[in-house]
Amino acid sequence: MKRREFLKKTGQAVALAAVTGGTGLVFHNRETATANAPIVKSVDFEIPPDKSLPPVVLANNTDPIVALNSALDAIGGIKRFIQPGERVTIKPNVGWDRTPEQAANTNPLLVGEMARLCLEAGAAKVIVTDVTCNEARRCFLRSGIRNAAEEAGADVILAQPDDFLMTNIGGELLTTWPVLKHFIHCDRLINMAIVKHHSLSSCTLAMKNLYGMIGGRRNQLHQQIDQSIVDLASFGRPTLTVIDATRVLLRGGPTGGSLDDVAIENSVICATDQVAADSRACEFLGLEGNQVSHIVLADKIGLGSLDYRSIGYKEIA
Repeated sequence: MKRREFLKKTGQAVALAAVTGGTGLVFHNRETATANAPIVKSVDFEIPPDKSLPPVVLANNTDPIVALNSALDAIGGIKRFIQPGERVTIKPNVGWDRTPEQAANTNPLLVGEMARLCLEAGAAKVIVTDVTCNEARRCFLRSGIRNAAEEAGADVILAQPDDFLMTNIGGELLTTWPVLKHFIHCDRLINMAIVKHHSLSSCTLAMKNLYGMIGGRRNQLHQQIDQSIVDLASFGRPTLTVIDATRVLLRGGPTGGSLDDVAIENSVICATDQVAADSRACEFLGLEGNQVSHIVLADKIGLGSLDYRSIGYKEIA
């Protein structure tokens, strides 16, 4: 959307936050408007496997854009994932009112470059959106993601209460839940997470990032957080998973704040197996995949592979 439309929309979100108590947790823990009857997602976002290509690639470079393109090229290139005329939704982590240096949100340079690549591949439309925890306008502005995405030609959309559809997620814990329509009404979904410590789930990576697809009272899901993460990952099944490990939040997650808690790793992961991607990414936090409950659970139900090295892993220095 244009800048004037963006400010108008975000002004409405600010007013809504004030009405609901001024906490800034606009959609994180409140009711959202939904359709009357639950719908079923009709689009399969995944692409067919290609045994000639690695399912997980990590590239390391001090330039985040170079790292992203190196990893993406090694996994098949953007044209493997995006076809001309398709509608693409990019889902970064934009949960928090933080700067890029604080490593609480996805690196804006990566989001902008991914939007540019999708449009270059012929995407008819690219949307960048997330259901934020802090107030949406500030999250998108302060993170740098709004400017980066719009400069690349993407539409940045802030979630409004009537943008949610009551959806049959079909999970063990998450059965019917309000899902932001832009994660349903698209042809391809690109999940762009960041590597962070998390006080409840030990880490927030690709699968946990899919929490940002839903509204409603998300705090209710924290009682069984591992199952809810796996339910969402089974439902979302992204076309492409990108994990930002350029700056890693080692402590104080998921909100962060102190630069002393941030490690510079200059790495980007691209994957078609979101479980394998998370298993590799958690190592930046000093963990192994078999120590993270939701990764173990996802592997157990066949959503992906915890043992990323056994399925073909490539690292580019």
